[in-house]
Amino acid sequence: MNLENAQVQMRKGILEYCILHIIARGEVYASDMLGELTDAKMIVVEGTLYPLLTRLKNAGLLEYKWVESKSGPPRKYYTLTETGNTFLKGLTETWDEVVHSTEIVRSKSLAKI
Repeated sequence: MNLENAQVQMRKGILEYCILHIIARGEVYASDMLGELTDAKMIVVEGTLYPLLTRLKNAGLLEYKWVESKSGPPRKYYTLTETGNTFLKGLTETWDEVVHSTEIVRSKSLAKI
């Protein structure tokens, strides 16, 4: 098994969760999301982000509005819907459970090393 492939799959698995958290803070532009994800070492490109945003919108988890820009074309700003906030809350509960469970397993494994 290839370590790099496993790492990419782990990041992909939590990408949607991270994007929802970023949007939950307030209106956000896609390129700002890309920058924040890149800064956090979540390797993502526009070709991954935009289809995911479309999927989340079609699922009713987020919405967007167009805002005129002084330096180019209008920008699309994303916000969470009420359904998106509820969904994110559920994901956060699951994330906390997964982190807790993983730490239990890891602590037992580390004790044997």
